[in-house]
Amino acid sequence: MALKIEMLRGFATVARSGNLSDAAQTLGRTPSAVSMMLKQLETHLGEPLFETDRKSKLTALGAYVLEQAERELQQFDNTVKAIEGFAKATHGRVRIATVPSVAGTIIPQVFSRHISDYHNVDIELRDMDSTSILHELSRDRIDIGIATIGQQTAGLSSQHLLSDTFGVICAPTHPLAQEEGPVPWEALANERLIANSLSASIGAEPSIQLHAGALISAHNLTSIMGMVHANIGITVLPKMVINAINSANLVFRPLCGPQVKREIHLLRRADSTLSPAARLLERHILEVATEISQDTLI
Repeated sequence: MALKIEMLRGFATVARSGNLSDAAQTLGRTPSAVSMMLKQLETHLGEPLFETDRKSKLTALGAYVLEQAERELQQFDNTVKAIEGFAKATHGRVRIATVPSVAGTIIPQVFSRHISDYHNVDIELRDMDSTSILHELSRDRIDIGIATIGQQTAGLSSQHLLSDTFGVICAPTHPLAQEEGPVPWEALANERLIANSLSASIGAEPSIQLHAGALISAHNLTSIMGMVHANIGITVLPKMVINAINSANLVFRPLCGPQVKREIHLLRRADSTLSPAARLLERHILEVATEISQDTLI
């Protein structure tokens, strides 16, 4: 006969209760069934576990078995709890990487609304550029990516998250800030452009020409905004970038013309299945992104 975990649980309950009646009630079984289980355990071990039939005093073997049983039961119960928690999305680990604008807008709203759902979930959040996110996904270093993808979709499962409008960002004292409405590319021909990796991704011919004449190129958002605020020049960035840094002292005007939006996608590897916790986070991200798109971006 093989020892079973419920046999150890039954013995430990009797040992802690000191009698069959109370132990049977705790276990939800009859006293005779518990007594039979104890006899099977003692037969298997070849030695008695209790000094008397009253089950109030353990033998030396009984004391040793109780010590080992309680240790094993705690480990077993913790394992079951972890497995069930993982399946119900209340436990686990989720690795997510996103472009900074989403990290500063959508992600905070997700956790402000649903943080109680992730008390026992280890969440690793990183913000990086889209190219790095695609690289991390290809190496299976993250579970969820939020990025622009271009033509790089091989091996990825992609779901459109939102569209983000590009616009001109300038200081309040700049002449462009004195008008309203979309800005035509021609109006930027004589402007001093502070180029960046996002604006350089716009494939429209007017944008390519404008960037060809840029005297300054910056990659750090703080540096870009500092120079724009100092009226050194203007820059072109998606609207969510401004929302993410909450820069009320700068003016955003959308661009008019072709290819002035970036498409942001929710990504994961096509050959892997997300954990329940990751699927829950993915659903919450989609819900918040839909609301933000309806309210501010479309």
